[in-house]
Amino acid sequence: MLRCVCLVSMLFHAGAEEAPERINLKPAEPVKLIYDTDMGNDVDDALALGVIHALQSRRECELLAVTITKDHELSAPYTDAVNTFYGRGDIPIGVVRDGVTPGDSRFTVLARYEDNGELRYPHTLTSGEDAPEAVALLRETLAAQPDGSVAIVQVGFSTNLARLLDSPPDAVSQLNGRDLVARKVSVLSIMAGAFEPIDGRDHLEYNVVQDIPSAQKLAREWPTPMVFSGFEIGLAIRYPAESIEQDFSYVDHHPLAEAYQLYMPTPHERPTWDLTSVLWAVRPNRGYFRLSPPGRVTVHDNGLTTFEEAPDGAHRYLIADEIQQARVREALALLTSQPPDKR
Repeated sequence: MLRCVCLVSMLFHAGAEEAPERINLKPAEPVKLIYDTDMGNDVDDALALGVIHALQSRRECELLAVTITKDHELSAPYTDAVNTFYGRGDIPIGVVRDGVTPGDSRFTVLARYEDNGELRYPHTLTSGEDAPEAVALLRETLAAQPDGSVAIVQVGFSTNLARLLDSPPDAVSQLNGRDLVARKVSVLSIMAGAFEPIDGRDHLEYNVVQDIPSAQKLAREWPTPMVFSGFEIGLAIRYPAESIEQDFSYVDHHPLAEAYQLYMPTPHERPTWDLTSVLWAVRPNRGYFRLSPPGRVTVHDNGLTTFEEAPDGAHRYLIADEIQQARVREALALLTSQPPDKR
């Protein structure tokens, strides 16, 4: 999956006067994206959705579907409200059934806010109970796409994708879930685990710990390359408080900025965990991150993630030095706050 194609050939040996007649800069095709999120638990899921919409407005990706691993009735309506705000209210949304975090959210209640009797953020999906089940939507979405064309960004629990692997053939595809993934998916960009000590101690990362069996299944059985954005990456790159306070004022009410302030008000600067997985999935070749050597991630029974190098391993994780962290922070602030495409 190549996001940026910049092939300028410097032909020094032919002589300056013999430069090629034409330089063909062919833009890359937009990355076909599925976003699997626990929308409502932490506000970085909402900011990451804003990044996706900005990148789609730039013709860098196409959001095919959103699937949700938080089992709360307002997670899907809030997601629908954000999609509608960006002019894409037709993006299908699927939800988990019997998910691991059914509790209330600090910010998805925005889906019910009204001003003068009208929804502040218009949307059509009023409850997650009215949305399709996530695995069925994943199968339908993948089956309709060309082989090897879809990048999945998972920034919540592994529940939906583990269930997808176990899904049997159905009316939309004669392939079982694992074979369907192997045929249609190019890469899984996943915010999960921790690969550097935090304050000198191993860290048990939230997305993994909430559904350890599903995370273990994904690490063992997922049939495509996986790139992990560990806890340490987002923790080191904080979303700028001044961006929340200043950059969204092109409208009176913004579903991302208001969600951020409801979750944890500025001057707090929230880690950009989920945003980093989106950024890498769509722009893997911009130098925002380095990748570890190939290897294999193991999820232990207590939720600890460990990595072992292996030349034939399908797993890698993101690494960012201080300069890259600064670049990513700036890029994410610009993308998250980008106004909707009104064309």
